[in-house]
Formats: sequence, C-alpha cells, structure tokens
Amino acid sequence: MNKKTLILLGALMLTTTALAQHYKTDKNGLILEKSMLPEMPAIPAPKEIGSVKMGDSKTFEEVQLDIPITKGPFKPNWQSIEANYPGTPQWLRDAKFGIWVHFGPQAAGESGDWYARNLYKQGHLAYNNHLKRYGHPSEVGYKEVLHNWNPDKLNPEYLTKLYQKSGARFLMIQGVHHDNYDLWNSKFHPWNSMSVGPKRDLLREWVNACKKYKMHYGVTFHHEYTWWWWQTAFGSDATGDKAGIPYDGNLTLKDGKGKWWEGLDPRRLYGIDLREYEDVDKNAHTGWSPPKAGIFSRHLDYCKWYTTEWALRMMDVTENYDPDFIYTDGTAEGPFTGTGTGTGYKCNAMQTVIADYYNRQLLRKGKVDAFSIVKFRHPTNGTVNTAEFDFPDTINTSQAWIREAPVGDWFYAPDFTYDSNSMIRFIIEAIARDGNVALNIPLRPDGSIEDACVTMLEEVGKWMNTNGESVYGSKAWKTLGEGEIINGKLKKLPGGGLGKKHAQFKFNAQDIRFTEGKNDDLYAFCMNVPDVGQKVIIHALSTDKALVNHHIKKVTLLGYKGKLSWKQTADGLEVTYPKDAKLKTAVVFRIE
Repeated sequence: MNKKTLILLGALMLTTTALAQHYKTDKNGLILEKSMLPEMPAIPAPKEIGSVKMGDSKTFEEVQLDIPITKGPFKPNWQSIEANYPGTPQWLRDAKFGIWVHFGPQAAGESGDWYARNLYKQGHLAYNNHLKRYGHPSEVGYKEVLHNWNPDKLNPEYLTKLYQKSGARFLMIQGVHHDNYDLWNSKFHPWNSMSVGPKRDLLREWVNACKKYKMHYGVTFHHEYTWWWWQTAFGSDATGDKAGIPYDGNLTLKDGKGKWWEGLDPRRLYGIDLREYEDVDKNAHTGWSPPKAGIFSRHLDYCKWYTTEWALRMMDVTENYDPDFIYTDGTAEGPFTGTGTGTGYKCNAMQTVIADYYNRQLLRKGKVDAFSIVKFRHPTNGTVNTAEFDFPDTINTSQAWIREAPVGDWFYAPDFTYDSNSMIRFIIEAIARDGNVALNIPLRPDGSIEDACVTMLEEVGKWMNTNGESVYGSKAWKTLGEGEIINGKLKKLPGGGLGKKHAQFKFNAQDIRFTEGKNDDLYAFCMNVPDVGQKVIIHALSTDKALVNHHIKKVTLLGYKGKLSWKQTADGLEVTYPKDAKLKTAVVFRIE
C-alpha cells in the first residue's frame, strides 16, 4: 500500500470515527435509506407555453446538496476529487475493448433510439409504430410499454460469455436511460424493472454474469436530462381525430385509481410540465436540441428534489452493485451545470455521487480502483472522457477516454447491418489514438440477439485472438498513422452508428495505423489485407526518419508462421505480403 493511500485511509478513519453517529453506517460506510429522499414538493400551476424566461445560469450560485455521503477524504467538490484521486486504473488500458449493454424497454418500439420521447411526436416513425403496436398515446402511453415489456429471452450469462469470446474485456451496462426507468431493484424510484414490467432485477443479472466470467463492468446513467427530454409527453396531436386530447404525461396519481398503475405517480416517470419555459416545448420537438441554457427558476424546490433523487439512485447502485466505474451522459462539463444537456439547475450532484463512490471504494477495497465517466468533461483527475461516433484527427493523451458507437442504433430496429470489419476497424482507429472502445450490440425487444450479430461477434473474436497483443495494454505510438489524405487530414472511418456506409468504406493496405504494445514492440496495422506479393511500404519507419532511433531487427506478421521478406530503406520499411497468409480485415506487423 503506497503512502498516499495510507494517508487517505487515515483521514477516512478519523472522519468516520468523528461523524459516524450522525448517519446510519456499517463496515462499508453509509447505508442509504428511503427516508433520505423527501416527498416531491408542491408544483406551481403551469403558465402559458414559452412564456417564462429561463433564469441566468451564469449568476445562479451552484447549490450544495445536503445529501450525506460515505465518510472519507473525498468531499463533494471537484477540488477534493482531483486532489485525492490516485489515477485511472491500469485495467482500462489493458482491457481496451468493451461492449455497451445499451438495452431497455425502448427496444420494444423497434424504432431505434429515443423511442419513448419520439412516440409523442405526431407523424414520427416511433409515433406511427406505437399506434400500430399499442394504440394512441393519449390512451396507451409509454407507461403501458413498460407494463407489457417482457424480455423473457434475455440471458445475461450467455451474452456476457459471448461478448468475452468476441474479445471484450469490460461491459458498460445501462442502468437507466432518458426514459427514467431503472433497470434494477431501485430503492428510490418506483418505476423500475422489479415493480413494473419484467419483475426482474436486470442489473443484478448482468453483474452476476460479469463476476462469474471475471469481466470488469460499469453502470451508465442517462436520467439527468429526463426532465426536459420528456416534455413531448405533455403535448397532444395537432391534427386529426385526437387533436387537442392530452397525452398520458398529463395524468395524475388520482387518475390511476382502479387501474394497473394505481399507486404509481406518473410524475415520477414523466416528470412535470416545464413547457412554460422558453424553448422547452419547441426544442422537445426537434431531433436533438436541449432547451437554451438557464435555470427553471419558478421550480427551485422541485429542482433540488429532482437532483437529490438523481444522485441517490446512482448512490444506490454504487452501494449495492459494486461497479468498476459509473457513467453519466451529457454534452456539458457535467450534470446540472445550467448549460447544454445540464440546463435547468446548477448543483454539485455529480461531485456528491463521485465523492461517495470513491470513499466507499476506499472502505471496501483499501484503494480507489474505479473511475467516473463524465461525458465530454475537460481533462480532470478522477474522471474519464467519452464521446460518440467520430474520432479525433490526432492522438489524444490528455486523459483516458472511450469512444462509443452502436452497431445500427442505440436501440433495436429492423435491418441493421452486422459487419465484423467495421467493428475491428473502429477498434483500430480508437487505440491508435490512445483511446478505448465500447460498442453497443443491439438486442431485440425480448432480449434475444440476431444470428447475424452472433456471427459478427465471433468473427471479431477470431481477429482479436490473432492480434490481441497489438490491442490489449497498448498505447499510441509517436504518430497516428499514414495513408490517403482527404482535405488535409488522414482518411478515417466515418462517424455515426456502424452500418452500411462503414461496411462499404474503402481502405487499402497502405492505410496504416500504429500502436506500441505492452512489450514495447511497435505494431503497424494495414487497414485492409494486402494483395499477395504486394509490397507494403511503411514510410514512418524510413531510415531517414527521426521516429526510429535504431535499425529494425525483426518483422513478423501476426497470425502467420512463415518468414517475411522485408527491408528498411530511406523510403520506409518495405514488407512483401506472403502468398500463404490467410488473414482477414486488417493485418498487423510486429516490428522489433
């Protein structure tokens, strides 16, 4: 145990001894109790849509939530987190490749991402699909989707083993999406998978499978901007027979008397009507845009309650499911920043969750061997960054990061393209830039996986078995790669969810990427398989380049046992591709 850890533990023990009598604790620290969440406050009557200006988020002072946390050196502010965090665990660099388990009841619509929000947009594909499958959203809304959802073919143990076979070394497991439905036995939120729908603790099933197969796992939380994301549910059709009839987001607790959802408050699922604020309703009907920056200033009591519930739900998971990391979605510097996806309020909810999580790690393990993903946050000791789809144009070593993308879309829809070549090249593009990868595999509404998707994963696994030494534990080399230049930049795999355009994207064998392995050897990836007898020239390895400070001693081709013909010249390392190498997708040269 290093000196810094001993100091942290000493501070932790002193603090725990001094303050333990104030909050119920056990040997693992704070025990979260339902009483920690107050009743939802009274909500003022809504004003005319778009009539209220947002409060100024720049002058609004960040609220410090009064949530007790596990005792220890980490305090609920960024300064304390950065000062005490020992650094990102080595296992993330070693693992490199993970699978996103981005699965939940929104798959039931077979309409891709954001089904729950879009089913309340008249004319949208999701709206039309909902009409055919369930009925009109004024009568049968998303709560009925939850009630009827039964992923009876979901088998986390089978899938975890399959994902491990594909070469993945960690899982990112969705805990709650923007639909505000917890996929665990949630202590603080009644709309969850144990009380509504399948009556299964789905997160527990995934966690048990990960522990069985010794897979690292994290839990992802997307419920920060539920409150503005759900505003479509408070509208109505603009035209047709149902014009003006409110959607079911307008229902109250009393309306449930005698119905299947009696005792379940719709406000705990859909939130409250916030359309009085400028741009909230208008932007809810766009494909993406959050409301403009600002504070829901007429609802400050509700804001504090909402952010308290948000934090307690995450703390419930870190206390009871022991994840290796946690993840929050968004586009701003962190949840509840008053801007971007964090618009509406400013408070230290994120810092509270992280401080509690790291203190709990210290108590349980004697060290902090975890991390927190705060999507798009600037480099911060204590957090890992992630972003969707596209890749930076250069190597990025500013902090640990994960590049994420779905195969097809974030939730299931018919006719996705399952292509192992796209997955493999996505992995290469990320690791050559010093990143990690998490790819979402779409599951059908019942939790089953399509046969073509299984084949794709098995093919990725075969490639990883052959070339894993160039991936696991690797880091970026001195240069990203070389090859065709388009508009002044190195050609790279397109952005977006992996589909036809990725499967059809053309690389050639002279499109090269590099990594440096744990063994300090250099690996050069040809982004396509060379022709037999083709001379691949790696210009970065020229005898005239300052990138190599010694002559190359040996060149081998991963997955090929024969001897290669190669030479190092002033033009580069020239390797002749052998005729009897039966390799696919992308070939890797090991250079010593």
